[in-house]
Amino acid sequence: MSDSAKPLLVVTSLLSENGKDVELLPAINDDHGGVIVELETPMDSQTFSSSLRASLSNWKKKGIKGVWIKLPINLSNLVQPAVEEGFWYHHAERSYLMLVYWIPDTENTIPCNATHRVGVGAFVMNERREVLVVQEKSGRLRGLGIWKFPTGVVDPGEDIHAGAVREVKEETGIDTEFVEVLAFRQSHMSFFQKSDLFFVCMLRPLSFEIHKQEIEIEAAQWMPIEEFLAQPFVQKHELLKYIVEVSLAKVDGSYAGFSPISIKSGFSDAQHFLYLNRRDLNQQ
Repeated sequence: MSDSAKPLLVVTSLLSENGKDVELLPAINDDHGGVIVELETPMDSQTFSSSLRASLSNWKKKGIKGVWIKLPINLSNLVQPAVEEGFWYHHAERSYLMLVYWIPDTENTIPCNATHRVGVGAFVMNERREVLVVQEKSGRLRGLGIWKFPTGVVDPGEDIHAGAVREVKEETGIDTEFVEVLAFRQSHMSFFQKSDLFFVCMLRPLSFEIHKQEIEIEAAQWMPIEEFLAQPFVQKHELLKYIVEVSLAKVDGSYAGFSPISIKSGFSDAQHFLYLNRRDLNQQ
């Protein structure tokens, strides 16, 4: 929901065909000619169906385009009547399901659900040119004895640089300082048919004693970069070879990645981060 959404003024009832007043669903405007309905009070399916049909008729007369209905998990009984009126699933979170409907007889311009998952991989090297590596207890590499860089998925609302620092801490117990995003990879059909953005991050170690995570990590250690590169798996894996190449170029000072700059949006005071090549920018 947009921060700039404003309450939509609606009448409290509408005369139905059978001569009874039907209460309209509460709604607020979105920024694109649609409305958002957030239901919290328990309601039986029949009452909801009547209110939804009356509301759709009212919204159509007002020229409303898209309709979003946010149903908390305790109102899951209203999913079927909404679908029967033509609504479809847009996305779901732990506590709610979002359904949508397009009213006008024109091309549907409701944006699709989020298409990408965001992952991070951390290249952490100490002064002895040893890299921080782990073996995982689960996943495709389980039990293969393969050493890899700490990786993970960025949490909702978490910045990329914060996610990389957190993942390293969780998996190895090592405290780090974020340096730069060195590169990123986009792939498709990765996780439940979603696409994937994987950011390769360089971090500077602030501590060195490893305390591995027991749940997910089989082993963790500092490994000479030459030993890491000698693994047959790494030799066959183009992504890992490029990660090491670009990371060593950064260590040797011949490559500049992207570091976060704190900015504010033009529409709110919320803090965001722009990732850019600060070194080359400062040379201009």
